[in-house]
Amino acid sequence: MSNITRRHFLTITAGTAAASMVSFPFIAAAAKKQVLVIGGGSGGAIAAKYLRMADPTIEVTIIEQNKHYYSCFMSNEVLSGERTIESIKFGYDGLSKYGIKMAYGRALAIDPDTKKVRLEDGRRLAYDRLILSPGVDFKWDAIDGYDESVIEKIPHAWKAGQQTVILRKQLEAMKDGGTVIISAPPKPFRCPPGPYERASQIAHYLKHHKPKSKVLILDANQAFSKQALFTQGWEKLYGYGTDNSLIEWIPSDQGGKVVSVDADEMTVYAGEFEDEHTADVINVIPPHRAAKIAVETGLTNESGWCPVNEKTFESSLQKDIYVIGDACTTKMPKSAYAANSQAKVCAEAIVADMQGREMAVPSYLNTCYSIVGEDFGISVAAIYHLEDGKIAPIKGSGGVSPLDASAENRKNEVIYAHGWFENITHEMFK
Repeated sequence: MSNITRRHFLTITAGTAAASMVSFPFIAAAAKKQVLVIGGGSGGAIAAKYLRMADPTIEVTIIEQNKHYYSCFMSNEVLSGERTIESIKFGYDGLSKYGIKMAYGRALAIDPDTKKVRLEDGRRLAYDRLILSPGVDFKWDAIDGYDESVIEKIPHAWKAGQQTVILRKQLEAMKDGGTVIISAPPKPFRCPPGPYERASQIAHYLKHHKPKSKVLILDANQAFSKQALFTQGWEKLYGYGTDNSLIEWIPSDQGGKVVSVDADEMTVYAGEFEDEHTADVINVIPPHRAAKIAVETGLTNESGWCPVNEKTFESSLQKDIYVIGDACTTKMPKSAYAANSQAKVCAEAIVADMQGREMAVPSYLNTCYSIVGEDFGISVAAIYHLEDGKIAPIKGSGGVSPLDASAENRKNEVIYAHGWFENITHEMFK
């Protein structure tokens, strides 16, 4: 990372973000305003919390269909056996001390004209402002033969929880000498380095328990996030580039894009000539788009994602509706920490609007860790600002882990990754 150390970056950004949000000017409103938040993940939970911290007169309700949240970040360590599924499971009870209400249930529809959200059980909740942090859905028609009917046999495991458990059990049941296929989707998708960290963590498990096996990454892309760092880690830990490598990567121009799946035969077909690949375990990560409710509310454009005012995150297509996290389209990656940062800016924008004042100058942050294997962590970080109305990285503000770093540096990155996980989940739920 250039110019500043990883520890210094996290100390500055965490402290600055918290201080700026908590120090909002407070103006008591004559009547309580209602803000609904759809989605209680790394964006929604933070937006709700910072709204209440900034102005306790605003009534905030999170609409969330699940009573427990399973974090996608660090879920790959469940696949390697380095952590349990319970370690990435969180509840919402801790948010009650901030006065945040929970409405458990699935949001079925939004009426922007009447400003009401209809839930699956028939409830209709009114709002003055609505924040959507709904995450992603998959383009189920993009890969022939792959849809929701086969995900218990060929899991995507890109929404953590039961799918993570299924994939872990399949790895445990696989014979030594078996093949695991991971199909990486075309960009953009949630967690850009995620498929490659997943391959790393599965290879870590195989190295120690089924060393005759291998991981084959079939990639719809030509390049991937932190590629040089991952490659260096794979060479050091898994023999990448040798005849005995635990990992093989096939980019799109070499036939890596999966076009169809035969779940009965445990076979995928990839590339222009539909090359056949069979495996004992197949993990297909389908192409992404914004969640269904965003699409049905008219918040998406032809890209499948939600355009927003990048200063406030208000939808460009619907007034008084804000979209943060994976579903919106900006130059920030679709990551947990980006959603966390966007949530704080969005909360400030809404509070400022309701209090009739100018919002603070926004700053946006991202940091992302990947654990390649034992004592081998890598990361990327950036600080962003608003430039001509668009979010843009500040030159020299961040960067990636250095190549050829010392063993101590790589080990420390793993420690920082685990600390980052503890901090972000504490901020979300405590």
